[in-house]
Order: sequence, then structure tokens, then C-alpha cells
Amino acid sequence: MNNYVKYSLMFVVISIIGITIYFFATKSGNHSEVEHQNEVYTCSMHPQVIKDKPGNCPICGMVLVKKVNEDHSEKNDSIDDLLKRTDNFIVGKYQTITIKDTVISSEVSLPGTVVYDPNSFVNISARINGRIEKMYINYKYQKVSKGQKIFEIYSPELLTEQQNFIYLISNDNQNKSIINAAKQKLILYGMTNNQVNALASTQKTNPVIAIYSPANGIITGTEKMTTPVTSSMSNASNNTETLDVKEGSYIKKGEVVFKLMNTEKVWGVFNVLQGYNSLIKINQSIDITSELDEKNIIYAKINFVETQLNSTEKTNRIRVYLNNENLKLLIGTRLQGVVQLNSTKAIWLQKQALISVGERKIVFVKMDNGFKAKAIQTGLEIDDFVQIIGGISVGDTIAKNAQYLIDSESFIKTK
Repeated sequence: MNNYVKYSLMFVVISIIGITIYFFATKSGNHSEVEHQNEVYTCSMHPQVIKDKPGNCPICGMVLVKKVNEDHSEKNDSIDDLLKRTDNFIVGKYQTITIKDTVISSEVSLPGTVVYDPNSFVNISARINGRIEKMYINYKYQKVSKGQKIFEIYSPELLTEQQNFIYLISNDNQNKSIINAAKQKLILYGMTNNQVNALASTQKTNPVIAIYSPANGIITGTEKMTTPVTSSMSNASNNTETLDVKEGSYIKKGEVVFKLMNTEKVWGVFNVLQGYNSLIKINQSIDITSELDEKNIIYAKINFVETQLNSTEKTNRIRVYLNNENLKLLIGTRLQGVVQLNSTKAIWLQKQALISVGERKIVFVKMDNGFKAKAIQTGLEIDDFVQIIGGISVGDTIAKNAQYLIDSESFIKTK
């Protein structure tokens, strides 16, 4: 009986030990299998290569290394962001700004030049038939002053009218109306008041009468003014061209002897870059300085905005009519005009927040785990700010400085 109990107890103990060993062995094996299933191998040079077992990298042939898993309860082990193309999605933390409507008021600087005012051309015409006896103008584009003698003319008809005037004041000096009519006729024929008064005082006829310039300006000859003003300006540098009339030339009544470009009134023509033309209006104030006198500011208003666009320079022009009685604004002088722009409410970004890639502009929009490149459409550029007219909207968050997110502009893709 005692042996039976003894063997029974030994059987129970052995069974318990066997069951315990089997339980722990099974548990240890399952744990090893789970760990083996969670093992991930990758290439240190090509992290996009992911394998569930050891081996070699199919790209470079290097031995795959085991990827160490981190605690899933604290960090996200997803590598989706790392698998995205680095040229259109950037993983990282950078300073951001939120898009909002803002108002910017600024000024724009416009380059310009002084040109002739075509409306100020003066025709110096022959008021009577005659012959040019003496010329005081030597070449085209010669500068003349108001009252300067430009040529002398001999006219038998004018000589006859002088004789009639002398006869009236000598024999019928009481007939004031006829004498005044004769005097007015001489003036209409080209004589000045001083010349008529000298004729009445000396009572001696003068067969040759001097003709004086009626205004300050530049002599251009007798050709018809069909060429553009800019063409005339370019020719003005060549002062060796001969005149169309010379001493001894006969002229007819009403014939244009000279064309005089009056410089007492000139235009300031300024170029406006495409995009700013909608902000420039007629009667808007403009402050002008000349390269010859940068300290003296001319306060004027815009008189005309041209609607034709210069396809080469991508600009259109504005005109400012300037008074040049002091003749300080020489033709061809470079000008600088400053126009205060009206306040414009829009989406404005600093230039550092975008990247220029050829004809496109790029910003980096904040996503969940990084930044995505996105093309935008821009408008005006005022100082350090650029107007955004498309691509992003109010409330979007973008990188504050786009330069930090790229290595090379050529790798940016937005598609």
C-alpha cells in the first residue's frame, strides 16, 4: 500500500513538471514567432527598400539591416511620408504663416524721358511772295530763341505796301482809320510793330524785311511732319543736315518755310509695367525729378494714359504735360516719376514665401506631416510683397521661407 501511494505521488509530480515545461516552451515559441513576423529589414542607402526577411538590397547589393521598432503607443511608425517623392513633399518642421487678406499702400517708381509736344509745333510761313536774301539758320535742329532773326526776305509787293503807308502818313495824316488799316496790312505781311513804327518815323522804305522766330524751339526744316516724334528726336542728334530752303530761294505766300518745335511745352513720357496700368489713373498726382536736377521736384498730374501696349517692353505709357518756359527740361533728359498707389486689399505674400521656377511661382502648403509644393498665380509686385490671385486661399498655411525647403529649384514639381 505504501508503495502504491509513493508511486502515485511521483506520477503526479512528474506530470505537473511536464505540463509546466510544455506550457513555457509553447509560450516562448509563439513569442519568438511573433517577433520574427514583426521583423523588418531595410537598406541603409535606400530606405525605400523594405523586406520581411534578411537579404541583399536589389539596388546596390548591400546587406539589409534590421529596422528597430519603436514604441507604437508613443510614435507613429508609418513610413508613408518617407515613401513620397522628395521633390513635391517635404517632411520637416518649419516656420509657417496663415494666408489672410491684407491691405497694402505703396508707391511705384516710373522711368521716363522728356519729348517734344506735337501740339506745340509752330509753322513759320511766308505771308507774302518774295525771295530769301539772307539766312540766319544754318542747319536742321538748330536751337532758336523767341525774337531771334531767322531770315530776311525781299518782296516787291511788301515794298509797294510800305510806299503806300508812307504816302498816307505824309499826305493824309488826319485819316486815322485808313492809316491804321495800312499799318495792320504791313503787320499781316510779316512786319513787326517796331518795324512799322520805324518806317513811320524815318519814312524810308526798306526792300529787305527781317523775319523773327515767334517762339523758342528747334528748327526742323520744311518737310511735312508725318514721322513720329521719337523719330524726330533721334534725328536731332545729327546737326549736319542741310535745310530745304537756302539764300536766293523764292517762296510763295502761305508756303511753310520752317517748322519750329516749341520747347516751352514738353511731354514727360513714362513707362508703366504691365500689371500696374490698372492702378494708374488720369489726374493722379506724380512727383517728377530730372537727372540734371535731382533735388528739384516737379509736382504734376497724369494727363493721359495710353491704351496701346508695347509688345517688346511689355509696358504702356503715360503722359504728363510739363511747362518748360525756363528751358531746364532738355529734350531726351531722363526723368523719374513717383506715383502714390491707392490701397489694395488682396492676398499679399512676402517674396521669400515663394519660389520662382521659370514662368511659375511655387509655395509649400502645410499638410499633416510635412509640406507639399503647389503652383500659384501672382499679380502685382509692390516693394517686398507679391499679390496672389490664384492657387491658394485665405486660411491656408504655408512655409514662411520657401528657400529652406529645397535643395535645387529644378527638382520642384507640383503635378
